[in-house]
Amino acid sequence: MSNTKEKLFSEFQAPTKQEWLDKIGVDLKGADFQKRLVWKTPEGFSVQPFYQRDDVEKLSTPYSMPGEFPFVRGNKKNDNTWYIRQEIEADDAKAANAKALDILNKGIDSLSFTIPGDSVSAEFVEVLLKDIYCDCVELNFNTCKRHSVELAEILVAYFEKKGYDKEKIVGSIDWDPMDKILQGKPVDHIMDVMNTYAVPLVNTLKDYPNFRCITVNAVNLSNKGAYCMQELGYALAWGNEYMQQLTDAGVDATLAAKKIKFNMGISENYFMEIAKFRAGRMLWAEIVKQYNPQCDCACQMIVNAITTEYNMTIFDAHVNLLRSQTETMSAALAGVHSIVVTPFDAAYEKPDDFSERIARNQQLLLKEECHFNIVVDPSAGSYYIETLTESLAKEAWKEFLAVEEKGGFLEAIKSGAVQEDIDATNAKRHTLAAQRREFILGTNQFPNFNEKSEGKRPLNNTRLAADFENLRLATEGAAKQPVAFMLTIGSLVWRQARAQFSCNFLASAGYKVIDNLGFPTVEEGIEAAMKVNADIVVLCSSDEEYAEYAVPAFKALNNRAMFVVAGAPECMEDLKKEGIENFIHVKVNQLETLKEFNAKLGI
Repeated sequence: MSNTKEKLFSEFQAPTKQEWLDKIGVDLKGADFQKRLVWKTPEGFSVQPFYQRDDVEKLSTPYSMPGEFPFVRGNKKNDNTWYIRQEIEADDAKAANAKALDILNKGIDSLSFTIPGDSVSAEFVEVLLKDIYCDCVELNFNTCKRHSVELAEILVAYFEKKGYDKEKIVGSIDWDPMDKILQGKPVDHIMDVMNTYAVPLVNTLKDYPNFRCITVNAVNLSNKGAYCMQELGYALAWGNEYMQQLTDAGVDATLAAKKIKFNMGISENYFMEIAKFRAGRMLWAEIVKQYNPQCDCACQMIVNAITTEYNMTIFDAHVNLLRSQTETMSAALAGVHSIVVTPFDAAYEKPDDFSERIARNQQLLLKEECHFNIVVDPSAGSYYIETLTESLAKEAWKEFLAVEEKGGFLEAIKSGAVQEDIDATNAKRHTLAAQRREFILGTNQFPNFNEKSEGKRPLNNTRLAADFENLRLATEGAAKQPVAFMLTIGSLVWRQARAQFSCNFLASAGYKVIDNLGFPTVEEGIEAAMKVNADIVVLCSSDEEYAEYAVPAFKALNNRAMFVVAGAPECMEDLKKEGIENFIHVKVNQLETLKEFNAKLGI
């Protein structure tokens, strides 16, 4: 068999890069290679349509080993197991405990309790953790920053009373006062909290090597629309700020590094997210190394990855399952510590038992059926992902250095520089979505024509789909649902293509769309439109035929409904002179156009 393989390989000569480019040039028939096939990423670098061995031989990442510095290939050597984590609101200790015990029997092995600050007490913790084997499950806690040290002391006392092995206690306390500044909280108050509580919190938990208590909540940047490069660059600067402050306060560098944890988002950019987590581990390891820790294990980046809320929608909400599933896949393949799948209905209501169950099962599917937990860093050696990892690392490092030049992350957020940068990206992405240059499946692309909101209302208006959702909700609130009628005529190929485009375009506003197979004359088409009480008539044909059909159709309609031409024909200016003013095509701003249509319809 080996001889056969050797003979087979020797008979085939691998094409060179130039040979590929020559072949592509022929297939493109003179079209610009850079414009047609090279992807200009929002992260600031270009992605080629193909990569070869030569592209990665000069990189360092393919030669790294799992579980070894700089941990680009993950923190583990033997498997890719991650914790399946679920969030629990612990307003009532007994109810939260009951829910925790229930979901521990349904595949969860990581619990995250949010406890009101005034509820923190030894009695509360006793009830909350009753019958939970704390050395068999990861435990995470979030409470008021001023009560975090108290909570840590209570937990340590509880663990010691139960006689747990300190090495087997895995978890965290989410203590991140700098996130409060990003949310607009007063700076002076937050700084008092940082100076008063950081060192005592770390020292309280110093004997628990796998329990972390200083958190970088970069997930909140992802939920506001940050690109991968921005989230990663700021997360590194954020973590470095805590390292600097802790070590300046006298905390040993090894201890400081082992107490920092990252909560990061996962966006829909599948391969880029895999690269983000790989690049993040590599860069964080290099940052921590500069503090001279006593061991390389202190350089490991521990990441809890959370599927983003930014791209979730209230219409066609089950598509959120597709989004979060691919997001979870990318984080799992990238080798993160734990994953939280945001339930599909989180954009419009408090998740219920059904949506939480589905969210759990999304991870269990990847673990128990797809066996993603077995292979360490399966993307290693991929020419594409290795190149993405290196490219993204370079751009994130530039972001990190830019923050350091501003005096560090704390100074950058106090000045508002980080907030302004993320807000600008959010605004840019909303504009791209309005122009259909960033697609939102089920919202501005292929909407569900017949869906109604059924009382759903957005909980977060910064989400990418929020502008379209508000538009559609306004349409639903109108006295009459507008009817858009496709007047298809002429060239079969063009009228079908333009009718399909127009139906998707107009259904995004909640209009009822009526497609047609075609009419022999524009007069018959107008007559059919009037029979169904159409509010909008869309002429769908070829550019050449619009010169023949558009004006007669417009005159036959005689202002009984809004008249729209699907396309941007060369005769557009001539048609405008005849009074035709509405055109829809790929270059118009879909959101603004639909707002204008709503205004004309009295909505």
